[in-house]
Amino acid sequence: MTATVGWLRRQLPGVVALVLITSVFLIARLPTYSAAETAGIASKYSFSPMSVALPSGYKQKSVREVNQWYKHIDAWISSVGAAISMNDLDGDGLSNDLCLVDTRIDQAVVTPTPGAGSNRYAPFALNPGVLPMNGVMAPMGCVPGDFNEDGRRDLLVYLWGRTPIVYLAKASATKLDAAAFTPVELVPGANSSGGKYTGPQWNTNVATVADFDGDGHDDVFIGNYFENGPILDPKLAGEVHMNHSMSDASNGGEDYFFRFTGATATSVTYQKLDNVLPRWVSKGWELGAASNDLDGDLLPELYLANDFGPDRMLYNRSTPGNIKFSLVEGVRTPLIPKSKSVGHDSFKGMGLDFGDLNGDGVYDMFVSNITTSFGIQESNFQFESTVKDQAALRAKLREGKAPWEDKSAPLGTAWSGWGWDVKIEDFNNSGVPAIAQATGFVKGQTDRWPQLQELATANDQMLQNPFWWPNVREGDDIGGSQTLHLFAKGADGRYANIAPSLGLAVPVPTRGIATGDADGDGRIDMAVARQWDAPIFYQNTSPAPGSFLGLKLTKPLAATATGSAKTAGIPATGAQVKVTTPDGRVLISRVDGGSGHSGRRSSDVHIGLGAGVTGPVKTEICWRDATGKVQMQVLQLTPGWHSFELGQQAKEK
Repeated sequence: MTATVGWLRRQLPGVVALVLITSVFLIARLPTYSAAETAGIASKYSFSPMSVALPSGYKQKSVREVNQWYKHIDAWISSVGAAISMNDLDGDGLSNDLCLVDTRIDQAVVTPTPGAGSNRYAPFALNPGVLPMNGVMAPMGCVPGDFNEDGRRDLLVYLWGRTPIVYLAKASATKLDAAAFTPVELVPGANSSGGKYTGPQWNTNVATVADFDGDGHDDVFIGNYFENGPILDPKLAGEVHMNHSMSDASNGGEDYFFRFTGATATSVTYQKLDNVLPRWVSKGWELGAASNDLDGDLLPELYLANDFGPDRMLYNRSTPGNIKFSLVEGVRTPLIPKSKSVGHDSFKGMGLDFGDLNGDGVYDMFVSNITTSFGIQESNFQFESTVKDQAALRAKLREGKAPWEDKSAPLGTAWSGWGWDVKIEDFNNSGVPAIAQATGFVKGQTDRWPQLQELATANDQMLQNPFWWPNVREGDDIGGSQTLHLFAKGADGRYANIAPSLGLAVPVPTRGIATGDADGDGRIDMAVARQWDAPIFYQNTSPAPGSFLGLKLTKPLAATATGSAKTAGIPATGAQVKVTTPDGRVLISRVDGGSGHSGRRSSDVHIGLGAGVTGPVKTEICWRDATGKVQMQVLQLTPGWHSFELGQQAKEK
């Protein structure tokens, strides 16, 4: 008996420690929804998967040829490029056209959304025509916009191994096919020898369109990932490198702004600016970019999501003809880790979107990072505003402060996988937006997470040389079975991932997410680009959706605009919409010029109003007219779709 008591006394400290650890774990553990609660949230949503038509006749592959220094990590280098956008390319009044990049054929493809009207034209690949090309480049994304302001939607295609190409829609086109576009250079100048491209080897992964200087015309931001170099040339060994840090790398490709200076029916010209951002900001490894007017002055701010280092938030201080930004950063407190503060993080930013997630009438941000348990477990960012209105936000931004705090952990959105593109949309018109997120990296059979973990803790001095990187070849796997996520808010304000309940959780790496109302029924559909797999279209079939307000906002065409091709209108990029419902809720949205990683939403504005809203709602529209002058108009609009031309006044069409 004495021996037993003695043994228990000796074990008592360990028992007490175990009890304390268990108690602290139970107290600190974040709450989760039960299966029944998750099913209840998911019951308000529904999507029908549909195959996307693609052109035939192209040889398919499953990995890219790369520079010899990258041969042992060719699957890693080949992990980006799948992209997708939704817009109205044929002028039929619906966002039922896709421009996508299929990595299996390395082509930028235009195709109709599946379902009604899918036989309007045959899918086709964009043709660069007489522009010089070579065999060591690949498209990485497609951004719709009306770059020459003729009322027809053009396409900006950015690449690895080349400067971007603008495909201008022809005014004389009688059908939508490859011949309906005139390819022109975004960057003019001599770039060929013997008919082959010999110009700068940009390696672009992000682009966004916005009127950055407030002159009434859309400009273009281009963010490069790798430095200029022969990334995809298998005949060369060298002239390339990797990031020189896992947490503070500033040796990526440079960023450029292109300020609009003029256009004709067959051309568009820009002033190329390479000194807008400090070099240490410009040389980040961008994988995501989003522009949006956050403080109400109709000058769009710019958020850059950087791999291997801090993201950057840039406050717009431009004047017409002069693009200028200042850096803003989160203010740290003893309770906010450095890694959770805007502009101070050391995570791997991959994509982002703006939306009002807490319903206060001020834009919030959701940023994707690498968040894999037992892999690399950083955290997504759900940055929610801490100010009461735009005026208070403006004051903070002018002081260089970013008043947003990350709420991802308590709200249930912090951990999802190897995150990529993000879209914040009200898919069931409830008045409460959901968050769609692409995840997954490299799909194969051999698990390479252990080697990646070793790399993540390696000395920064070794990282820049690809020689020291562990093998990631075709057949290797890093997060290859991670799936699309759809975070929807429950009754207590926390989010649940309802993708498995809806059949969206297919174990294939996803990249770009495009959103828009393809069939005009008021429910936002979704198209998803998959890396080394077929893209997929999800038709929104959510039961009993609430009311919605949809706005097609365009600028007036010039009196000289001619041509037989249908026009969708010049999108009023950056126009802001604020709706006040009869019960006092404030809902905001904008005409987006292309935000995220490699997915682009439609140019239409869609705002879910919630159930029971049948009468007119107060709608405030703010925009810059063709001269750059700020205009504002308050209207009473009934739920449903409306089209307005925004000149000196808003005129319903």
